[in-house]
Amino acid sequence: MNAPPPGTFTLRIFRSDIMSDEEHTEEASESHVDHEIQSGVTAILNACNPRTSPLNWLLLAVPFAAYTSLAHIDPGIQFIASLIAIMPLAFLMGKATEEIATKTSESIGGLLNATFGNAAEIIIAIVAILAAAEALKVGENGTADVYIHLVQASLIGSILGNLLLVMGLSMLWGGIRYRRQTFNTQAVSGNSTLLLLSAICLILPTVYHIALSSGGDWVESEIVDGVLMVSRLAAIILMISYGLLLFFQLKTHSDLMSNGGGHGHEEATMTLKDAAILLTIATIFVSWMAEIMVHSVEAAGETIGLPAVFIGVILLPLFGNAAEHFTAVVVAGKDRMDLSLGIAIGSSVQIAAFVAPLVILLAWGLGVDLSFEFGLLETAVCMLSVLIANSICRDGESNWLEGTMLLATYVIIGIGFLFHP
Repeated sequence: MNAPPPGTFTLRIFRSDIMSDEEHTEEASESHVDHEIQSGVTAILNACNPRTSPLNWLLLAVPFAAYTSLAHIDPGIQFIASLIAIMPLAFLMGKATEEIATKTSESIGGLLNATFGNAAEIIIAIVAILAAAEALKVGENGTADVYIHLVQASLIGSILGNLLLVMGLSMLWGGIRYRRQTFNTQAVSGNSTLLLLSAICLILPTVYHIALSSGGDWVESEIVDGVLMVSRLAAIILMISYGLLLFFQLKTHSDLMSNGGGHGHEEATMTLKDAAILLTIATIFVSWMAEIMVHSVEAAGETIGLPAVFIGVILLPLFGNAAEHFTAVVVAGKDRMDLSLGIAIGSSVQIAAFVAPLVILLAWGLGVDLSFEFGLLETAVCMLSVLIANSICRDGESNWLEGTMLLATYVIIGIGFLFHP
């Protein structure tokens, strides 16, 4: 919110001293009328106004991406346009979710934020899985494999981006402004433990496959079937564990999780109906942009000369979560590291323990052989990233050097994927 012009506050105090009770009543009534005028279509348009957030300027990419798809323009242009368009749409989904959360209880609001915090990644993954299922129906197994690998790479990339890029930038920016920052280790501990469990579930199928293949006594089809069943059962266990984590944080031990950085005292700027409409519209457009992006990614990779794994691990999570990343860095600069780390680590946990298992189970239902066997390189760097993040968060303090180390790790991993064949 912009600060009022100099003297406004003094003027309001002076007016309040001389106003009668009747005038106070009239002003309150006028304020109520003004609030009512801002509801409906006006409130939704205001949320999309570039003056409200400069990121909304990128909404211009939405009609452009739609045009490039309908006109069958170069896939590289379709991919870039749809990728850019997802950024402001994801921001609007987050804003609508926050507005809905202000009108519910703390536990329901937390659950909403947990569910919609990574909505863009969920939609992209679901669209890719549906595309893989359609490709398998018509016998295009190669195309289906591309979509499956895209899902796997984007999920790994989201975890890496939140743990290394977002947390690194937050600690760097906060450390530059404050010599020493602290955060609640109890609040971070539960997320970190479940994140480590998720990383074990990600790396286990790969190790399982390698171990049985090296023995030479097992048929490859039996090993693949075993990997699929291990992944599916692990997905169910992870989703249950994630539900228990939410119950722990929002219900039984909510007092330990309190950090003063919540949104419970923020005033709503939209009605519940308007927020629900905005969320629905943004979700529809994100789904449309995701469909354009997924169907153009294979040809776009060849056009722009980037490996598909680099696109999935680096580009998709970077653009899909840009608004949330920006928020984490901004609040770190205000010395609110609990909230910043809650966004970074919390989003990683959502991806690893909720979104990834959800996609595995959805693929199972659609007959798509998607497992947690994301590749040796991908799972190795994910496990190492989790260990590094847990090590840094152990002492409850952060500084700019730790942020730099996290960023250096992310850049090195990104270089590895850039030259991935």
